[in-house]
Amino acid sequence: MPIDAVTRAYLRATGAPGSRLGRAVEQVRTAASLAAWRGEFHDRPLFVGEAAVLAFADDLHRLLGLLLELPDRMFGGDLERLGDAVGVDGERSALMRRLGVAPQVTGRADVYHDGTAYQLLEVGIGSDHGGWDRSGEVPRALLRDEAFAEFAERHRLGYTHSPTVLADALREATGGEPVVALLEGPGALAEWAGTWEPLRHALRECGLRCHLGEVGDLTERGGGLYLAGDRVDVVLRCFDVDQVLGDPDAIAQYERIAKLHETGDVVLWTPLETNLFVEKGCLALLSDHERSDAFSTGERALIDRIVPWTRLLNVRSLRSDPELLDHCRERRDELILKPSATFGGHGVTAGWEVADAEWHDALRAAAEVGAIVQRRVVPREEPTLDPDISHPRPWHAVYGFYYTPAGFAGVHARVAPADRSAVIGLGSNPSVRSAGVFTTTEIS
Repeated sequence: MPIDAVTRAYLRATGAPGSRLGRAVEQVRTAASLAAWRGEFHDRPLFVGEAAVLAFADDLHRLLGLLLELPDRMFGGDLERLGDAVGVDGERSALMRRLGVAPQVTGRADVYHDGTAYQLLEVGIGSDHGGWDRSGEVPRALLRDEAFAEFAERHRLGYTHSPTVLADALREATGGEPVVALLEGPGALAEWAGTWEPLRHALRECGLRCHLGEVGDLTERGGGLYLAGDRVDVVLRCFDVDQVLGDPDAIAQYERIAKLHETGDVVLWTPLETNLFVEKGCLALLSDHERSDAFSTGERALIDRIVPWTRLLNVRSLRSDPELLDHCRERRDELILKPSATFGGHGVTAGWEVADAEWHDALRAAAEVGAIVQRRVVPREEPTLDPDISHPRPWHAVYGFYYTPAGFAGVHARVAPADRSAVIGLGSNPSVRSAGVFTTTEIS
């Protein structure tokens, strides 16, 4: 696969005798704004064409609009019926439908570039999808390095500082300078503080008063919510539905937040409704041509352009399409299986990495609990110089496209060696690193 001109120039400059360009990542590893994050950073940034990024971001924003219209287009406006279609029921469904409205278009979409175009793997609507800080702070830190700053100027590199875009969205939502509470689930900060502390730091650098706590840390008085002595204007939800499900105190606290959101006394950014729309089955509903009557010709073309073939795999889908299981069995090398109830790459089975018998067993087991099957997208290679070998080593990247109601909010990447695993998830693949992304007009 050919290497773009900017990456080629970077590798050539990095490998030159006496070059200091490859040391720029040390600025990232020592940045105060990222100190709390526990993950590893990639040795180099990635470079992408600005026009292609913005074009895909525009397509993505239109697709998100279609996604949030699924209840109206397919289920008579009924969120409960949407949940039933994708395998969400009971108290979990009730929590996801508490406000009964489509949520804000905010979050992160996970995307591959296949060497020709960007392809959408998963849609992460909701404020509980992390990485906003790294999407802005990693490029900013790299530019503090003199050698890299010179390279960036020479190749007209740019980036979007995602925390700034998010801060602007929160100001727009409140009409002022809000006090923001980043709230995790009960007991969750012991594990996840390192994920959210950098965002708190970044939002403070953007001029917002911002606190980090758990949902039980909020107090209510006089019709308002308080954290660390400040009245809260925005609850930025960092927890998902499963972190409060089964915890009466946490559910009661969420109910208080939801009521104050309804009365306009606080902005809930974002409600648990987002957890319904990020169910993997929702992407399958968009992709399924049997449901094409819900979309115009142009909308169907948009979906097919950026969403790889994706289908629900459960008892109901096999009843309506008895040939689906055989189709999946025969195309093992072309498909990846993702359980509906997991995230971060956990429980994923890549057909091309297993034998027929294991693939068939995985399909049968997944059909019992609910999953999706998706066409394999082979990501382009992102070569990186390795000090242990004399030539660049191929890596694969999943790009995280961030967005707010205003549109594109930046891009970041997770990368892993191309020969390690089909899953590039921070929680499921220990070789995964975080990488800054720069756009340039020098790449088409």
